[in-house]
Order: sequence, then structure tokens, then C-alpha cells
Amino acid sequence: MLKKVDFLNSLKGLSEADLKAKIAEDELRLKKLSFAHAISPLENPQSIRSLRRDIARLKTVLKKVQAGL
Repeated sequence: MLKKVDFLNSLKGLSEADLKAKIAEDELRLKKLSFAHAISPLENPQSIRSLRRDIARLKTVLKKVQAGL
């Protein structure tokens, strides 16, 4: 739970362009992780789930910034 709070606090000062760049970077990292997991099992497959959730949180913050909330 603490990781989620720290993650959301780190996003507060980011602009729309910064959020889009971070989303693109994390989506690329997710694609690489998924590919690596398909070839040989990852040591920690839960990292894929946490990265997907972080991307969803980023997209939620981006929508709030775009809406002006």
C-alpha cells in the first residue's frame, strides 16, 4: 500500500507531456518483460502485474490532468 501512495505522490508535479512520456516508457518496459517471460520464466512474474497497474494509474492521472481536475 505504501508503494502505491509513494507512486501517486511522485506524479503530482508532472505535466501532461511528462505523463505521456512515462506511459510510453512503461509500456515499452512491459512489452519487454512480457516477451522475456514468454521465452523463459521471470524470477518475479508479479512484476508484470505491478507494472500493468502502474500504467493504469498513470493513465488515470493523465485523464485527470486533461480534464483539469
